[in-house]
Amino acid sequence: MTAAAPARGERLREIELFADLTDDQLDWLTAVTEERVLADGDTLFHDGDEATHFYVLLDGELLVTKSVDGREELLTRHRARADAGGEHDAKPPAAHRFTGELALLTDGVYVATVVAAGRTTVAAYPKHVFLEMLVRCPGVARVLLPVLAWRIASSEAQARGRTTVEAMGTLAAGLAHELNNPAAAVARVAQQLGPATDRLAGAARRWGAAAVTPEAEALDRLAAEIGRTPLTAETDPVASADLEDEVFAWAERRGAAQPVGLACAMAERGLGTGWLSGRLCGLCPGVLPVALEYLSALLEVRALAGELRTAGPRISALVAAARDYAHLGRAPQGRFSVVDGIEATLAMLRPKLAGVRIVREYAPDLPDAAGHPTELNQVWTNLIDNAVDAMDGAGTLTVRTGRQGTCLTVEIGDTGCGIPADALTRIFEPFYTTKDVGKGTGLGLHLSYRIVTQRHRGSLSARSVPGDTWFTVRIPAPTRKDLE
Repeated sequence: MTAAAPARGERLREIELFADLTDDQLDWLTAVTEERVLADGDTLFHDGDEATHFYVLLDGELLVTKSVDGREELLTRHRARADAGGEHDAKPPAAHRFTGELALLTDGVYVATVVAAGRTTVAAYPKHVFLEMLVRCPGVARVLLPVLAWRIASSEAQARGRTTVEAMGTLAAGLAHELNNPAAAVARVAQQLGPATDRLAGAARRWGAAAVTPEAEALDRLAAEIGRTPLTAETDPVASADLEDEVFAWAERRGAAQPVGLACAMAERGLGTGWLSGRLCGLCPGVLPVALEYLSALLEVRALAGELRTAGPRISALVAAARDYAHLGRAPQGRFSVVDGIEATLAMLRPKLAGVRIVREYAPDLPDAAGHPTELNQVWTNLIDNAVDAMDGAGTLTVRTGRQGTCLTVEIGDTGCGIPADALTRIFEPFYTTKDVGKGTGLGLHLSYRIVTQRHRGSLSARSVPGDTWFTVRIPAPTRKDLE
């Protein structure tokens, strides 16, 4: 053993991970230790790299970051000086001195990027040496395993918080997108309704002064008949515009001052000038311009009022969907409709589902579930969002509910690329992801699995071939006691 070896051994013994090693164990460890010196800014490993080494911090500082949706987030700092400590009081003291163990133990990839902050020295142990270390040196495992458990729990807590923030972001974005049209309609109608009402009042006075009773009754019947005529199913905007121009020009030639409301109402119902002139033939030529002016103003005000009647309930429905999605004002646990939660999730994801065909296969008379509806809505969000990503935003999404024995079931299927067979057995593992680096934390499906299995005593499974992937959630149907 060289003169440097005892010094290196004593240096290793000062680290809590190796503090309880026997002399023989420490001699072996010293012999297999490979020291690496990193300059400021050097990268030890990248997020998504194949895991090859276990690293112990000997001196300096390491920054642990992760790319999430294109942003680089600082997760923690590893410092060689214990009194420089971690950022969180609950962090195990040994946690700031080593990294890379999780990826080696799960045969996975590194789940973060580690960069040196200033001149930093680490001890590097290849995978086979690390695994031998755990066998030769049980004291290492006694220190390492509690840190490993803390890191997994901490990552899950961060992912839950991120999932909640993302869910609220989805809620806000979806709500803003969907509210845009009815809100804009309300603002536009509010601006137009005042002048339109003034025009109606003036036209009504002039019509009342010019018309005899039979003519007034005939025009009232005509206005009512137009109102009862359903809107046309015609979807050709060119044909609709041509019809509107035809009615507008016809009314204008007969003296109507502002026939816009009349032309719009007629075109929306597919009614032309032949239909209109046949019903106005009983009016005296002298009162026809006033009649057309009054009719146009009346129909315009009715149309504006109709838009308000449509926009108001639409806004209420969207707010209700947002409330159901977040379960605002409700207890965190209780009775709830699974279908309502799914529908609220679909409503909030509507902008992302624009190119997706949605097939709903809901079992009739499905009983209410008992549990944590907000958490299950996060499960629906994650499964549907993953399905849309797998289909690149275009395909068929199928949502099916039912009952199997004592369980309520929810199945979510997509026609996307599918999940490789070797990945299918691992998708619920923490930090495992098939997405590109920076596009997934590897915890979404794991957290969904935990919510279903631990919080609701159910199961979450998957089956997949290219073009046909299904996730199945089973939760126990509530008992009488659950529903009390």
